[in-house]
Formats: sequence, C-alpha cells, structure tokens
Amino acid sequence: MAEDTRRWGMIVDLDKCTGCQACVVACHAENNVPIASEGEVIKGRGMHWIRIERYWEGEYPDIKARFVPMFCQQCQNAPCEPVCPTYASYHSEEENVNVQVYNRCVGTRYCGNNCPYRVRLFNFRMPEFDEPLNMQLNPDVSVRSAGVMEKCTFCIQRVRRAVDSADAENRPLRPDEVNTACAQACPSDALIFGNLADEESRISKMLPTQRQFKILEHLGTEPVVYYLRGGETNVGE
Repeated sequence: MAEDTRRWGMIVDLDKCTGCQACVVACHAENNVPIASEGEVIKGRGMHWIRIERYWEGEYPDIKARFVPMFCQQCQNAPCEPVCPTYASYHSEEENVNVQVYNRCVGTRYCGNNCPYRVRLFNFRMPEFDEPLNMQLNPDVSVRSAGVMEKCTFCIQRVRRAVDSADAENRPLRPDEVNTACAQACPSDALIFGNLADEESRISKMLPTQRQFKILEHLGTEPVVYYLRGGETNVGE
C-alpha cells in the first residue's frame, strides 16, 4: 500500500446491532450535533447524523427485530455533489470521502433532494445546547449555523488528526489507527471503520464476504458502507 493512499469505509454487521443507539449519542457528542425539541421532531426537523431504522424479520411466533444504522454512505459517485451550486458538497481526492464545506453552503437543499439515502439534514434553527452540554463541545468541529446542510463526515477531524500526527512523526498510518466516534462507542462491535486501501486493516480482512451488500447499490452511487446480513457465517473473518 502506498503511504498516501487512503480509502475510508465502514462495515455494519446487522447480526450484531442491538439498536441501543450508543452510536447516535456518540455522534452527537463528537460532532456537536444539537438536540432537536419535540416540536421540531414532529415537524420532521430532527437532527441525527445517524438514524436507526427498524424492521421485522420472520413470521410469528419467530419474529425478530432487526436494526439498520443509516448514515452518509460516502458514495464514490455521489448524486449530491454535482447539484450543489456553490461546491459546498464535493469529493475529497485525498481521503476519498464526501465532504461538506459549511461556510460555502447557502442552503438550497439540492443535495438533500438528490440523496437517495435521505441522510442530509437542513439546519432550520440556530443550534442550542442546554447545560451542561454547552461545556462539552468539540473544539475540532465547527458549530453549524442555521440555513446550512450537514451530514455524517466519517469523523473527518479524527482522520486528519491521525494523518497529521503520522506526518509529524514521519511514518505511515498504522492499521486501524483511526476510528470514528460511532464505531468506538458501539458495545456490540457492530460498526467497523478503517482504510479499505490498507490490506492489513481489519475492514480489509473482513471483505469480501458472502454476507455483504450495499444499500441501493443498483443506483450506481458506489457507497463505501458495507452491510453484513444476519444469520450466516462471515467467511471473510
């Protein structure tokens, strides 16, 4: 692997996800995502960079609840990018992720309309953080103002911190040196984040597998989030 080659991806093991939403809470804390009020949620203005979808599998009496964490799929052919008139949404060639530049965004919401995963959020109001949450804001992440689009960034601030540290120490990134807040907080290890371009990373060693699939892959968006079906053996582990 070339030292400057990075292609970040995520595995979501649906067989392990319990729907506890620890990932949602960790994402809020790490990325300064404000808590929407009950009234805002009723209006469809909830603020979660990760949402937990639920569906039922099987037939009575052997019905099982399954949970699907849904967040930005970091598409390599992202439909949200070409429609942005201010280039606030673009693809990072360096990190191979879909980037959102907040101070370019003018809130047209074209990217949200064009996203088939419905994971882009429009900030309808100025963010408010009740005490003591206002004392724990992450200084590495900007607090977005009203009128801009926001979404999951694969904790790009953690990625950049690790890359800068590696550069300062004149060494390549170690396998699995970087982790997102959601994957770090998951108690059942259902989320695995890593560099797909690094053959020594855990995520590379788990793929390919017979269990893998990508959501709405037929649309040609080329997402880098791999979901693993439940109930079968993961031949990639």
